[in-house]
Amino acid sequence: MIAQRMERLGTETAFDVLAKAKALEKQGKKIIHLEIGEPDFDTPTNIKTAATKALNEGYTHYVPAAGIPELRKAIADSVSRTRGIEVDPDSVVVTPGGKPIIFYTILACINEGDEVIYPNPGFPIYESVINFVGANAVPVPIKEENNFEMDPEDFKEKLTKKTKLVILNSPQNPTGGVTSRKDLKLIADAVADRKDLLVLSDEIYSEIIFEGAHHSIATFPGMQEKTIILDGFSKTYAMTGWRLGYGVIPQGMCARFAQLMINSNSCTSAFTQVAGIEALTGPQDQVKTNIAEFKRRREVIVSGLNSIKGITCKKPKGTFYVFPNITKTGFDCRTLSDRLLKEAGVAVLPGTAFGKYGEGYIRLSFANSVENINYAINAIAEFIERN
Repeated sequence: MIAQRMERLGTETAFDVLAKAKALEKQGKKIIHLEIGEPDFDTPTNIKTAATKALNEGYTHYVPAAGIPELRKAIADSVSRTRGIEVDPDSVVVTPGGKPIIFYTILACINEGDEVIYPNPGFPIYESVINFVGANAVPVPIKEENNFEMDPEDFKEKLTKKTKLVILNSPQNPTGGVTSRKDLKLIADAVADRKDLLVLSDEIYSEIIFEGAHHSIATFPGMQEKTIILDGFSKTYAMTGWRLGYGVIPQGMCARFAQLMINSNSCTSAFTQVAGIEALTGPQDQVKTNIAEFKRRREVIVSGLNSIKGITCKKPKGTFYVFPNITKTGFDCRTLSDRLLKEAGVAVLPGTAFGKYGEGYIRLSFANSVENINYAINAIAEFIERN
């Protein structure tokens, strides 16, 4: 027997589309994968070497639920340096990937009937978990005309006395939008005096930014004490399969997150955490090379999409995603995505996989080779021309 609340739990469509694409490949069809949010680069050698060394030295047992002290310190030092705030290692909780921080924040802090503001289109797990706990999901539209940034005025319209959590994401999945420091300050000013409200700032793409700089709402006066920063290693260090993320938690709440870790995962893999220390403290050359390559691919995919009749594409400021407007093709986003996979051999995601305000768009990941991106662009163009 399945609990009724499971009916409220959503999914991440990227994995569903990936499964369909893999099934077509088994049938002999060539598929270009632009659906999954995963760097195609290998994890840097120094990180893999550190993990192998850790295994050989016996890092194969339980470790503290919140993470090993050395990694918590390395994370605290890194966040302190990159955000310009003082982070205590005791405020860090290490988790198997970034998603547990989303889950734990909502499970630990939100009651049934509370309101949670979140970006839409946005990472689908936000809305899924909000609904799962019986809270009210309050979407703020992320609009193309606003360069896919969260509009502070739209945000303020959604803010009520029932709002208990605000979820921010910059650089933003699926659009690649980056919220400016000016707009973040306006959002911070609107909530700074609310003692009954928290902010979850999803900064998982903080290093993958092509124009300007990354800004965290935690840097504004009074905000560090009410902000949970989510970050991790998957995107920056091409470590998606390692499952290593973390949260920087306000003082007094960390023990509750560790308690949730104990009840769900016990701890994050020990040797993986040692690899995380090397990732943060070792050479960053490969990271810089990868980001430069993402930037080169961005130019190729944006130019290619804008050359296709009926499609327009803004240049993302961060992440490795584009979110082109397909309204003039005459297709709704789900139909187009399905047919591109089956008829053109290109796996993409419909905009509505990220919420109702994603209609009229599709998401493509450019975490793939330039050769494959060009192949996909030609296949999409030919499909549009035929139909």
